[in-house]
Amino acid sequence: MRAAQIIGLRVAGVDMLESADGPQIMEINSSPGLEGIESATKLDVAGSVVDYIASQVNFPEIDIRQRLTVSKGYGVAEIHIPDGSDFVGKTIATSGLHDRDLIVLTLSRGTTVVSNPKGSRTLEANDRLLCYGKKETMRDLVPAKYRKKRKPKVRKLDLDLLDSLDETT
Repeated sequence: MRAAQIIGLRVAGVDMLESADGPQIMEINSSPGLEGIESATKLDVAGSVVDYIASQVNFPEIDIRQRLTVSKGYGVAEIHIPDGSDFVGKTIATSGLHDRDLIVLTLSRGTTVVSNPKGSRTLEANDRLLCYGKKETMRDLVPAKYRKKRKPKVRKLDLDLLDSLDETT
């Protein structure tokens, strides 16, 4: 434990060997493999590490979108880059998203997700960008043909019900 503390790690794997002078540290791993120790001890070491990390986080159990909605009109939305979009072939930096005060949190391409993508990353058709910014600005980026149209739900007024209400008042 002291060896991990000395190099500033809260979770580490410390490899040791027994010598004539007692135990000797051979290696300190900042990202330890746990399969061997779990099979030898029959303990859920990975689960204990996850529990420890979770206990260090002070966030309540709320959705990340709620955490990022800090001001009225701001939030998180996924923007799809369709084939033929003006964004295809541009980098995140040259796309103009930053000029619109939009921050790209993740870029999803197929099964790959890139967190906090660099501005030099080139956008491709069918990329999905998880962005934070003004909801209105993000809504405007969705081409009109892809926007969902909401049909107003109008119910027919029940005149008999109104008449019976008038009689009771």
